[in-house]
Amino acid sequence: MKRFQQKVVVLLAVVISSVIGAIKGQEAKQKWMFRILSKQDERQSRAVRKSDAREGKVLLDDIEMAAYHNS
Repeated sequence: MKRFQQKVVVLLAVVISSVIGAIKGQEAKQKWMFRILSKQDERQSRAVRKSDAREGKVLLDDIEMAAYHNS
């Protein structure tokens, strides 16, 4: 269900951004798409962190994650 919901959000973003692009231009379309998809990505990452916390995993902040993945 979550995967379907994510696909629907992306599909709606593309459709609505096409309308915005036709009316306001490509730059407005790209700004709107970036804003919507960034919000969706942030919600998804918060949900993952919340589920990890429920499972008892140790939560790392962004700096710790970057240091962990770079080493």
